[in-house]
Amino acid sequence: MSADELVTKSVTELAPLIESKQVSPVEVTTALLDHAKALNPEINAYISFREHALDDARRAEEEIGRGDYRGVFHGIPLALKDNLYVGGEVTTMASKIHKDFVPTEDASVVRRLRNAGAVLTGKLNMHEYAWGIDNNSPHFGSVQNPWNTAKVPGGSSGGSGAGVAAHMTYATLGTDTAGSIRIPSAVCGIVGLKPTHGRVPKDGCFPLAWTLDHIGPMTKTVDDAAAMLQVIAGFDRADPTAVDVPVGDYTSHLTGDVSGLVIGVEEDYYFRDVDNEIERLVRAQIDELVSRGARVRTVEIPTLRYSEWAELATSLSEASAIHHNDLVHRADDFGTDIRFLFELGELFSSVDYLQAQQVRRQLKNDFGAALSEVDVLIAPTLPVMAPDIGSSEADLNGTKVDLIDSFIRFTGPSNLTGLPAMSVPVGFNGDLPVGLQIIGRAFDERTVLNVGKAIEAGGPMGDRTPPVLL
Repeated sequence: MSADELVTKSVTELAPLIESKQVSPVEVTTALLDHAKALNPEINAYISFREHALDDARRAEEEIGRGDYRGVFHGIPLALKDNLYVGGEVTTMASKIHKDFVPTEDASVVRRLRNAGAVLTGKLNMHEYAWGIDNNSPHFGSVQNPWNTAKVPGGSSGGSGAGVAAHMTYATLGTDTAGSIRIPSAVCGIVGLKPTHGRVPKDGCFPLAWTLDHIGPMTKTVDDAAAMLQVIAGFDRADPTAVDVPVGDYTSHLTGDVSGLVIGVEEDYYFRDVDNEIERLVRAQIDELVSRGARVRTVEIPTLRYSEWAELATSLSEASAIHHNDLVHRADDFGTDIRFLFELGELFSSVDYLQAQQVRRQLKNDFGAALSEVDVLIAPTLPVMAPDIGSSEADLNGTKVDLIDSFIRFTGPSNLTGLPAMSVPVGFNGDLPVGLQIIGRAFDERTVLNVGKAIEAGGPMGDRTPPVLL
């Protein structure tokens, strides 16, 4: 098998080839690194490459050779977002302030991936401190979207989204506080899952906002997302927000069968002020699921009208508290965009913050009521398409709208509620992919993944390939 063929494989396609020794971890890692290094000047997905990657691949090859195969991720090369700690190695958060920061221990999710045999190839570019949605970094440069290099890749996990889409990593982890897994996944045409808050431990991840942060898979396929969640999910005492609930089996139940599934559609919020083609593609997928046995029920979630304010009041207040000392003593070392946001966060009062938490509680109640009547909610992941790099606005059916507000409008509510939410690609609007969002009940990632599997099985992306790969 050629190196070009190897890098295009998904994790679950590649794993049996490694297990059966048809290809070796060293062969796979070499192909991946050669491809990523050749493409990085154009895409800028990586901040750094790990010099120990091939050593780790050799170790994995030796283990598999003597019959110590650990499972799907053994020998699979993966890059990680650069706010996830790898012990003894620089973790920058794409910042100037932490450009030389070296954590002493792995994050729990990193340790679990390494224990599963994954080979870490490097650190992926991101928006500074994960506080932005276009990944236009003043310190490490902008990430380019593989489908159109003039466009933003989404953020804050922009290097993750672009890296997976351009086959520069087989899969990765993103972090998500208002949509930073799902936004770049939608924009780059990959699968991105934000698990239930507390499902995946987030110790060893530099925080953005303590009560809203999540870590989850960003992958080429739904099968890969399920396999990665299987590795990283589960309670860990190191994270005080982790919840001790059974993990279950995410992979063996991915049938794509949606007969009897009840889909909830919230028209007033999730289908208001949406790009016409995005709405058409999402509704077409809902119709396709209905043709395969699902039913649709309209639901109402009244508190959604206040969710944007509650999300910003919460995230900005918590982020400003985290960065307050640096904001006082070295404000000029922040990028201009996030410095403004941190300064804005200092303006919220304790009353504002606590009122936002009251909205949050009611929003959870409203979602709980809706999800007692339906199995999942389906909505667009984003209401607009990705703009050009450097733009602060997006186009909404001919009208210019604020980019940040638009990009987090449909993703932020699932951070406030903590409910699992996944973006899956459902086709193209012009030259860019479109994402559909599936929102489920707390700790019911299995149903969310299965609906995603059903959508993916229809082949909505066809055989199109990012132009940078042609």
